[in-house]
Amino acid sequence: MNILERVGLKALHSFDPETAHGLTITALKKGLVPLPGAPVGGTRLATNLCGMEMANPIGLAAGFDKNAEVVNALSKAGFGFIEVGAATPRAQAGNPKPRLFRLTEQKAVINRFGFNNQGQDAIAERLAAARPITPVGINLGANKDSENRADDFAQVMRACGPHVDFATVNVSSPNTEKLRDLQGAEALNSLLSGVIAARGEHAPNAKVLLKIAPDLSESELQEIAEVAKSVGIDAIIATNTTLSRDGIPSKWQDEAGGLSGAPLFEKSTRILAQLSKITNGEIPLVGVGGISSAQDAFAKIQAGGSAVQLYSALVYQGFSLVSDIAKGLEQLLEQNGFATVADAIGSNRDAWL
Repeated sequence: MNILERVGLKALHSFDPETAHGLTITALKKGLVPLPGAPVGGTRLATNLCGMEMANPIGLAAGFDKNAEVVNALSKAGFGFIEVGAATPRAQAGNPKPRLFRLTEQKAVINRFGFNNQGQDAIAERLAAARPITPVGINLGANKDSENRADDFAQVMRACGPHVDFATVNVSSPNTEKLRDLQGAEALNSLLSGVIAARGEHAPNAKVLLKIAPDLSESELQEIAEVAKSVGIDAIIATNTTLSRDGIPSKWQDEAGGLSGAPLFEKSTRILAQLSKITNGEIPLVGVGGISSAQDAFAKIQAGGSAVQLYSALVYQGFSLVSDIAKGLEQLLEQNGFATVADAIGSNRDAWL
C-alpha cells in the first residue's frame, strides 16, 4: 500500500461505511482510483475454473458492485475474475440503515444489506454494455417479498445470464429471511434445476455456481454436494458470511447480519476442506472468507480451492492488495514446488479436517 492509498483509505474511514463505499464506486466511475490495468499473470498463476480461463485465481466476491456500475474498472483492478450483484428481479431498497459496520481492530465487517439493488433489467443493461478484460459473473438473488423465490433466481438468470461468463446461485445470504432454507436438498434441487433450465434456454455458455453458507453441518454439506452433482453445477463457492460471532468483541455480539473478514478465515477454510473431501475433486471449489494476504489465498487453494475470492480486506488494504496477493501467491507456489495453481489444489487439505 503506497502513501496515496493509505491517505485515501484514512479519509474514507472518516465517513460511515456505506457512504464510504458509495464514494469508492463514484471514484471508480470517474477513473480516480489508480488501477494496474492487466491482472498479474503468467504460467504459474494461469487458472482454469470450470472452463473459464483466468490470468490468476484471485476473484472479487459479490457485493462490492451490486448494480454492475463499475465492471470495466474492476476488471482492471488486478483480479483474475469478478462477480457483481446480487441482482433480484425487481429493484428493492434492502434493510433499514445503518446496515454496514466496520470492526477495524478485527479487520472484519458486519452487513445486513438485504439484497439492495436496482433490479435485473438495469443490471442486465449495464452488463450488456460492459467490455471487461476478465471473466465476469452475476450473483443471483430473490426479492424479499417474493411468493416464489426459486423462480426469482431463474428470472435473473434469463435476464443477466446472456451477458456474463458465470452466474452464482446465492442461497446463503443471512440477510433475507428464510433464504438459507433453500439450501435443503429438496428445495435446492428444484431451485438449481430451474436455473440450469433457464441457462440452457438463454445463456448456454454461462457457468452456474452455487454459493453456500459457512454455518453448515457435515451432513448438510454432503446433501448439498449430492444435489450439486446431480443437477450439474459447475462449481461451488465456499463460503458466504457467517452468523457466528466467535472471536469478536461483546459489543458486536448482538449486531444482526453476516460477519466477514479475518474472523471468518478458519471457519470458512474448514468448510472448504470438508467440501473438497466430500466432492473428491469432482466439482471445482472457490474459497472465500477472510483472505487478506497471499498466505491466506495459498491456504485456501491447498485446502481445496481452485480459485479464491475476497472483498472485506479491500476495506482495510485497498486495491493494491489484489496485485500484492497475486505476486505473493506466485512466489509461494514456486517456493513450495508447484508449477501451477492446479498442482497445489488440496495439497494440504487434511490439515483443515
